[in-house]
Amino acid sequence: MRRRLGPAALVIAGALALAGCGGSDSGDSGSGKAELSAGSAYMPQPVSDDMAAGFLTVTNKGGAPDELTSVTSDIAGQVTVHETVDGAMQEVKSLKIPAGGRLELKSGGDHLMFEQLKSKPKEGQTVSVELHFAHSGPMKVEMPVKPATYTPKTGH
Repeated sequence: MRRRLGPAALVIAGALALAGCGGSDSGDSGSGKAELSAGSAYMPQPVSDDMAAGFLTVTNKGGAPDELTSVTSDIAGQVTVHETVDGAMQEVKSLKIPAGGRLELKSGGDHLMFEQLKSKPKEGQTVSVELHFAHSGPMKVEMPVKPATYTPKTGH
């Protein structure tokens, strides 16, 4: 008999399947540390004068998990990390990046919130951010500002 999985369990199961984390028991899980890279970064041009959202994907090709713990940027008084569960967003202290998997920050899902904007970024500009992790060193990412209605192509 099959058990019904809750939404969070389905997301985790799907992420594991996409990451290729099968039941192979080869004992070789790659390196014993996270190997992080970031891509697909963008910020929709803010419609508010004091707040903006940011999206990107952090890929972990290493054999150990990590966590995105904070983000800093010169354009904002603070940048907070939010998760979206059942359509409701809430600030969290960190987001997990599984070994051999990825963390996708996307519209309608987990995302960054730039609060207390010092200036309002315009389409065509680039915003610099620094990602901070529980185990890996900080990573600088350039985030291009896209139109407010921008939707990235799917199929990363």
